[in-house]
Amino acid sequence: MSRAPRPDGLVIAIDGPSGAGKSTAGRVLAERLGYTFLDTGAMYRALALKALRGRVRLDDEGALGDLARHSLIELTEGGRGVRLDGSDVSAAIRTRDVSAAASRVSAHPQVRRQMVARQQEMGRRGGVVLDGRDIGTAVFPDADVKFYVDADPRRRAVRRQEELAAAGTIADLDAIEQEIRDRDHADTTRPDSPLTRASDAILIDSSDVGVEDVVERMLAIIRERSG
Repeated sequence: MSRAPRPDGLVIAIDGPSGAGKSTAGRVLAERLGYTFLDTGAMYRALALKALRGRVRLDDEGALGDLARHSLIELTEGGRGVRLDGSDVSAAIRTRDVSAAASRVSAHPQVRRQMVARQQEMGRRGGVVLDGRDIGTAVFPDADVKFYVDADPRRRAVRRQEELAAAGTIADLDAIEQEIRDRDHADTTRPDSPLTRASDAILIDSSDVGVEDVVERMLAIIRERSG
């Protein structure tokens, strides 16, 4: 049974592990389509930042759930910016400490239920590209097109090291790769909405291709699917 078209366009889901390039590709894809880009991972990062600043224990699900309920997290500038309780935290959420904390925060069911509900409300009318870990499996299992972007952990570590260097932070490549592997393990083994490839998601390996190539392949598939 076919679903009625959403009033503002398609819902496009992009899942995949940290550092695979899904956010960058998703942002460019949304611009090409004239859609809104929703970086759902940034929402978890913002909450993790607030928890760190407030010294909330990252294993205290109840406290983190309350924190999520009373936090205003906004995605701005077409998904490039993030505001937390009215303040711009776009740069602050991209540190290694926040990244590690976000993985722990996002594992709690109370937190995920609230975030998923917000994300579903943001995208319910369509015309959106969402990226994350569980978009095609939990947030929008009925997404019109689903992608799973993956890449070799070493290649992902190199990209992350380059991002940190551009921000003025020097980091050891081996240490970054280990953090990525640890994050993958945590994301794929958490009991609530683990990172997994939806059965109908199209796999794109970005290990040896650039963002433009990834986006062009996505656009070709979207055009084919939408006629």
